[in-house]
Amino acid sequence: MDTYVGKRLDGRYEIREIIGVGGMAVVYKAYDNIDDRIVAIKILKEEYLANEEFRRRFKNESKAIAVLSHPNIVKVYDVSFGDRLQYIVMEYIEGITLKEYIEQQKVIPWKEAVHFTTQILRALQHAHDKGIVHRDVKPQNIMLLQNGNIKVTDFGIARFSRGETRTMTESAIGSVHYISPEQARGEITDDKADIYSVGVVLYEMITGRLPFESDSAVSVAIMQLQNEAVHPRDINPQIPIGLEQITLRAMQKNAKDRYQSAAEMLLDLDEFKRNPAVKFDYSYFVDKEPTQFINRGEATKVIASPVAKTHAQPVRIDEDDEFEDDDDYTVQNRTLPILVGVASALLAVIVLIVIFLAIFTDIFKNDKIEVPDLLGKDYAAEVEGNKKYTDWEFDVKYVTSTDTKYQAGQICKQSPYKGAKAKKGSVIKIEVVSNGSQVEIPEVNGLELGTAKQALIASGFVNTKVVPEYTDDYKEGLVISTEPAQGTKTDTTTTIIINVAAPANDNPDLKEVPSVIGLNYEKDKSDVEEYFSSVNLHLGTVKEEDSKQPAGTIISQSIDPKEKVPAGTKIDIVVSTGKAPSSKATISFKLPVSSDDMELTVYVDNELVATKRLSCDGSTYKYELAGSGEKKKVICKLDGQTAYTATVDFTEDPANITNVTTPEVKTKITIPATSGTAKSYKSTLERLGFKDVVISGDANSAVERVSPEAGTKAYATDKITIYAKESTTNSDDNG
Repeated sequence: MDTYVGKRLDGRYEIREIIGVGGMAVVYKAYDNIDDRIVAIKILKEEYLANEEFRRRFKNESKAIAVLSHPNIVKVYDVSFGDRLQYIVMEYIEGITLKEYIEQQKVIPWKEAVHFTTQILRALQHAHDKGIVHRDVKPQNIMLLQNGNIKVTDFGIARFSRGETRTMTESAIGSVHYISPEQARGEITDDKADIYSVGVVLYEMITGRLPFESDSAVSVAIMQLQNEAVHPRDINPQIPIGLEQITLRAMQKNAKDRYQSAAEMLLDLDEFKRNPAVKFDYSYFVDKEPTQFINRGEATKVIASPVAKTHAQPVRIDEDDEFEDDDDYTVQNRTLPILVGVASALLAVIVLIVIFLAIFTDIFKNDKIEVPDLLGKDYAAEVEGNKKYTDWEFDVKYVTSTDTKYQAGQICKQSPYKGAKAKKGSVIKIEVVSNGSQVEIPEVNGLELGTAKQALIASGFVNTKVVPEYTDDYKEGLVISTEPAQGTKTDTTTTIIINVAAPANDNPDLKEVPSVIGLNYEKDKSDVEEYFSSVNLHLGTVKEEDSKQPAGTIISQSIDPKEKVPAGTKIDIVVSTGKAPSSKATISFKLPVSSDDMELTVYVDNELVATKRLSCDGSTYKYELAGSGEKKKVICKLDGQTAYTATVDFTEDPANITNVTTPEVKTKITIPATSGTAKSYKSTLERLGFKDVVISGDANSAVERVSPEAGTKAYATDKITIYAKESTTNSDDNG
């Protein structure tokens, strides 16, 4: 199988990985660099490109399926019909196949199965309206999204999966479990073939197993033609009768007995959803033999059977045998083989006739049993649950009867009648005398549960059953619907099922997400996957992220631990690279006032990371510092004096700054040239910022000198001494 991973198709689609391999094609995940989106690309295998007829059909069909636009059908974005490469670009779906979901769940609850089937039928009806028949409906071609929605894939490709021959081979094993009898015979098929396949998918969902299974594709195909499937309720008694009837009608061998369209099947499903206790009047459930099929190869084997060969063996004559008349020998030698041949042919014809009668007629069958007499029996006490009647299914209808012969609870009518012959497992319709009356169910949808029950009791319905429906679309405790539905008439003895809103998070079918944070994915990969699979969840994508945690440590997951999600949900995780994350910190401090520029030096953990000359005018200075790691000691100095210290955690974004200190920075001031009196010179020094200035001598006398000397620099806190002439009078005035 050629791989295109790492290549770019038509300069647009970057192939990233293989996500599926089928009998005809390989499906890749790719990036569309023009529309900036992830897509799925199905590339036909090379062996199909050699067939010119197939190429022509594929091109025409690809154009046809591109016009399909339905929320339950995977979108087709683009097609290509090159000489060496043909592919279809489709919508990329994040989810699992319905087959995978069935394998996980074993048996899907019937309400959920009906929900899925409804979406599949809507997709098929849209395609059928466009003149497109799928021909390969199976759970492997149905994607299930995390929100419970369905996407049907592979439209139109299956119709070309037949080559020049119609022989059923082992390569068909993936689809043969779902194909209709007419497909198994190699006949031209229409949309009713899809209906049969939908019936098989529904059967598998509600029973947890396929209707026909064998070690070879040919055997399964023959079962599709000849065998009747075990009734779903015989496998799973919790399945309502109405749903079983819908399933079996879709799976009828004769296409005329099936639903004639997806829309027709949807109507019955809608009626069933409104009233799960409904029973449909399908006549073929009573007494009908399935269409069967004789394989020509098998018939040929019968004709050439060992019995026929025994009679057709030529007569052997030894050379030593003598005859009185050679002519007699010649006649005998010619006539005997002819007679033997005629006898063999007649025998073969008889064998074929017997096979035909055995398969297509009831002449050799005696599998019908006598219908019991049920009239007058108390249905609840004598019939329902009685092992004596396990060979029958009962379609019960409660009626009011004017015939005083029958009391409340007794069966007043049955069909078929007693003594009739019917197949084991057939449905007997019975009418039971009601001990109540026919009353319309009041409007209770949207009411509080207590109020709704009071309304039902007031109308005469004393038997109710509350069933929680887990949803966040309705306020907790409100009635969503009733079964039978409000507005319909039913017997007051009927148990009314009240579907009440309950928090979606309380749904027992939801799975609690386990915590894998802190585990090392590199070392405990199998454990991580098992934690999820043990509660019917899946490990999703694994991404890496810089973190102070050791390499391989799981530092986060896409759905928080203990949150409840539907089974099959994928949980993404983030794994540490072992590298400390980096970020930026903005530090700020007030500059001192200085006539001269000062040199800024910045240290992180005593390592010099920056130097800069600053004009010090008393303003606030801000500096952006990049780094990595936590608890980093940051120091800023001005001309060697510490102006700022802090502890910075670069593992957060933005960085977290703590323990900030801003010590006072001393600045040096240039001592000006001496001038004027000592008193006026002192004022000049104090204006420059000097805080400790003294006069030695007469303050009113001229300055002789200053210490430190004029022109040198001193800190504002340094002592400055001004020397002047001594006063002629004894004066202690130092200004």
